[in-house]
Amino acid sequence: MDESGGLPELSYNPEALQATDQALTMNERVDHGGWDDEDEEPVPLSAAQARALREKHPQVSAWRVVAAQALVGLAVAALAWGIFGPDAGWSALYGAAVIVLPTALLAWGVGRIAGTGLIEGALGFLVWTGVKLVLALAMLVAAARVVPALSWPALLIAMAVCLQVNWLALLWRRR
Repeated sequence: MDESGGLPELSYNPEALQATDQALTMNERVDHGGWDDEDEEPVPLSAAQARALREKHPQVSAWRVVAAQALVGLAVAALAWGIFGPDAGWSALYGAAVIVLPTALLAWGVGRIAGTGLIEGALGFLVWTGVKLVLALAMLVAAARVVPALSWPALLIAMAVCLQVNWLALLWRRR
């Protein structure tokens, strides 16, 4: 601000700009580190190569993840019950259910659309993910009515721990 309280006047100073020795032209080829180079056409795998690739990188069943979430949820609920009492135990169990039940519904829904085409599969996955989110949100809204003496910290901790089981699926896949 200047002395009068207004904004200072800005001026253009061409001498402050440095002159460049290089002229830029639109015809110069820019090296992008090879990312835009034309690659060879992909070669389809033989049946034996595809089988070897599937054995090297096995898929993890969605139901295995759901079962692991349920077991972890039961363990968290038992731990909460043992340390903080039955109110925390029931709250943690409900928190685990908020994660496990919608995930099971998603696994079932996605399993039903497994053989469809690319577009149908992607849209189906999107729809079932939306159903999962709506169910989880509805269960959270209903939590105070469903669980007497609800402990929100126990419920939220159980939810967070059950969600971390999804990361374990990546570790299972690496084996």
